[in-house]
Amino acid sequence: MKLFSRTIHLLEDSLLITLLVSMILLSSGQIIFRNFFDMGIIWIDPLLRVLVLWTALIGATVASRNNKHIRIDLISQIFNKKTHLVIQVFIGFFTAIVCAIIAWFGSQWILMDYQDKLTGFSGVPSWILEIIIPIAFGLIAIRYFMLSICWIGLFFHFDEEKDYDL
Repeated sequence: MKLFSRTIHLLEDSLLITLLVSMILLSSGQIIFRNFFDMGIIWIDPLLRVLVLWTALIGATVASRNNKHIRIDLISQIFNKKTHLVIQVFIGFFTAIVCAIIAWFGSQWILMDYQDKLTGFSGVPSWILEIIIPIAFGLIAIRYFMLSICWIGLFFHFDEEKDYDL
């Protein structure tokens, strides 16, 4: 299981780096072409929009690895650590459910685009451009479900003296 987890992490990190470098190179190239050669490549702008979507969603999966998403952390200031842990379990399960719902409807959307043979830019099928939506939200749902299970276990073995990073 640890090897599988490390492989997924390496794949996410590699894909994120590749997407970021590609976005930088493509946008820089487009700027150079437009400013110095009075021309541009027509498919770069829509491709960059798709790459932004992919980068954001893969970045979200990376952030979900260790519960590092942006959040309002007022709860931890109000309640004691054990109560905060219980609240965190409910928030984790809620996040998992919402992400699973988005992944489900995203997969239905992809299926419709596939069946309708819709194309994006340059004849690329739309479903290929959009496939990251159900994949990313599905992975985030799985991660938050697993985090919530771990937090439940932590609740039953809770030690007030330890500093837990929730």
